[in-house]
Amino acid sequence: MNSGSKSPTVYEQVYALVRKIPRGKVTSYGRIAREIEGCTARMVGYALAALPWESNVPWQRVINHQGKVSPRNSGHGSWAQRELLEEEGVAFDAHGRADFQKYGWRKLHRLK
Repeated sequence: MNSGSKSPTVYEQVYALVRKIPRGKVTSYGRIAREIEGCTARMVGYALAALPWESNVPWQRVINHQGKVSPRNSGHGSWAQRELLEEEGVAFDAHGRADFQKYGWRKLHRLK
């Protein structure tokens, strides 16, 4: 029987991985999802969308597989995300894409 500790939820696992992404680096929703058993890119998006604005999880560092900021319902989140990333030194090309070769974070590891 379990001694009182419970396994972290998918959302908690997403947040733990996203906290590891260094300033000035990005990764994709799918890349995070592949590190968490039973998780999908859409679930990662839902987890990040559920965060309050004052959260210490650097949600802005997760972008779509094309290197773009994904649109948000209100539109303000997309603008804020790109602005936060640009403040960290992430540049976007004329098509709104960040270069994963330059800014991509490759050191993700499954949580144990």
